Amino acid sequence: MENSSDLIVVGSGILGLATAFLAHEQGRTVHVIDSSDRPVGSSIQNFGHACFTGQADIVQGVVRDSRAGWLRAAQAAGFWAAESGTHVPAMTELELQVLREFSEHREGEVTLLDGRGVAGAIGNPDLPAVGGAHLPRDMRVDPREVAPVLAAWLARQGVRFTWNTRVTDVGDGKVATTRGEFAAGQVVVCPGYGLAGLFPELAERHGVRVCTLVMALIDRPERVRRDLGMLTGTSLARYDGFAAMPSVPALRAELAEREPELVDCVANLMATGIPGGLLVGDSHAYSATPEPFLDEGIAELLLDRATALLGIDRPVVRQRWLGRYSDSPETNLVLERPDTRTTVAVVTSGIGMTLSFGIAELILNGGEIPGF
Repeated sequence: MENSSDLIVVGSGILGLATAFLAHEQGRTVHVIDSSDRPVGSSIQNFGHACFTGQADIVQGVVRDSRAGWLRAAQAAGFWAAESGTHVPAMTELELQVLREFSEHREGEVTLLDGRGVAGAIGNPDLPAVGGAHLPRDMRVDPREVAPVLAAWLARQGVRFTWNTRVTDVGDGKVATTRGEFAAGQVVVCPGYGLAGLFPELAERHGVRVCTLVMALIDRPERVRRDLGMLTGTSLARYDGFAAMPSVPALRAELAEREPELVDCVANLMATGIPGGLLVGDSHAYSATPEPFLDEGIAELLLDRATALLGIDRPVVRQRWLGRYSDSPETNLVLERPDTRTTVAVVTSGIGMTLSFGIAELILNGGEIPGF
């Protein structure tokens, strides 16, 4: 039994690492345990797009904490973090109307643009957009870099990491693993879509399942900014903040008629720039145990629509993959405390990167998000 830690964090995804970072800031001794030999899960498979602005009103306090945490972590650990915001080209009057409504609702957080302005901002001056918007608070990180760099920095600061070690049981400050038992004053479990392996009753109660996403990395033309962040009309119908606007039901009907294939694959059509190229996606499919196969038809659909907006005639695809994250049809966040020394935290939607540092604040301070 090793009892030297104030805090044990189970899981080295971005939520676990954010929790470890904040606890280290507080002066706590921290021990991170993970079944892999480095971060390889959901946190490196996504866009690295911190879409702060599009989140629901109820979580805006968490959003502010998360943005501040991301900035502190980037400065401390030295990973790339772009404060370039997000651009949203509106290709129809309904899309533009939703953006107008959102701009009025979130006064000061949205800059409305004309068609020429948003087209130039995304690097395609010929795009026939009717208008658009810039969301200046949003940030960009490289998902392939940030978790490994943050973990390495934490290790240099004295945070203990035990890799290649599977956790088999957690309770009352004790963590049973394949390397023996560890203990701490507080244990935070961030298992992502592996929740059922440790807390099956919580997974069943919240209907936790796996969401799979078709993703691609393509070459980035020089005219497209490295820190590009682009959402589209499908994003306006998906993110909770946008989706609360009065014109969104009409927009959803328009999308079903205009882009039925995107609607059928539950697309959130996005493109984001990272130093290694452009990340393009994504679709959404849900299963308790998804198959590993990537649908080429969906991959080509997403690539075609995204590159059409960006004016890329012959995209060069470098990689494709099937991303995964935990999902629940009932809640965006599982935050449970099965005993006084154990907290279980799983973001059950595609906003884990965005809210990670803010949720870590809730974890360490005993907070909740009512109704989230």
